[in-house]
Amino acid sequence: MGEVHVNGTAKLNSKANSNGIAALGSNNHRGLWFEEEIEDDLRWVVLHTGISEFQDIALVESGPFGKVLILDGKLQSAEADEFVYHECLVHPALLYHPNPRNVFIMGGGEGSTAREALRHKSVKKVVMCDIDKEVVEFCRAHLTMNHEAFHSSRLDLVINDARAELEERQDKFDIIIGDLADPVEGGPCYKLYTQSFYERVVKPRLNAGGILVTQGGPAGILTHSEVYSSIFNTLRQVFKYVVPYAAHIPSYSDSWGWIMASDHPFAQVSVQETDSRIKQRFDSELRFLDGETLSATLALNKHVRQTLAGETHVYTEESARFVHGHGAAHSAQS
Repeated sequence: MGEVHVNGTAKLNSKANSNGIAALGSNNHRGLWFEEEIEDDLRWVVLHTGISEFQDIALVESGPFGKVLILDGKLQSAEADEFVYHECLVHPALLYHPNPRNVFIMGGGEGSTAREALRHKSVKKVVMCDIDKEVVEFCRAHLTMNHEAFHSSRLDLVINDARAELEERQDKFDIIIGDLADPVEGGPCYKLYTQSFYERVVKPRLNAGGILVTQGGPAGILTHSEVYSSIFNTLRQVFKYVVPYAAHIPSYSDSWGWIMASDHPFAQVSVQETDSRIKQRFDSELRFLDGETLSATLALNKHVRQTLAGETHVYTEESARFVHGHGAAHSAQS
């Protein structure tokens, strides 16, 4: 994933200079407006930047990728291909479950994960718990593709730390989804990838037969050992059955990994059965995922499979691994 760095102190109503650069914002936000046309259909325009209590926020307009959400310098999702990430994150676990009725989302502030979970006819309730109110409110206002999800009567939006929320709740869930930011040093999320968190907080909140699925970071040939293999091995210490899978996402310039985990075995499901379940459970077709595509995502290449099989690192707060970058907001406040 590429990084976008935006610096400068903001002032309201500034005009762009000859290079297309102008500061904007208020005393509560630092921001920059920037536009550069690289070729006919490739330009980057910074629409909004700010800093919340927890992280730097930027919304960028790019030609081929549309609106791009960036947190702590890390691209989170791009309008043009976010459906690849979110369909892969959400639907395999829900399709493997025989009758998913309630879903808990850790993170997911932009609303796309909730949008996909709500597409399942069987789902009666989705709890979306994100720590950063400013990110949630910003995405609710600016990401029009998720307006319907944010206004759904089946969505329970909670602003809280996911660990604290799960520890406080008494109810259990068929599916728990980790749509958390990448583990970066000083960021708000790395503690939610640890063995103790999965074992003591997440697992007790799953119903019998329940499934945890989490994003696991870059999973390409050159990047899968940063955090993906460690998260996989950590889940392997907590759950009886762990299934890794990956797909290429153009805006990330890499393959991306996800991991499902459960104490209930994942039964072999044919391409035809997967397609049948999608037809039964959805009112409309998915854009990316079908039986053949799901089968392909589960077929990791030999190099990645060998790394995962031999991984011994267990993710703890003391032995955390991080992807490149840092938690800019946290660092600024410390």
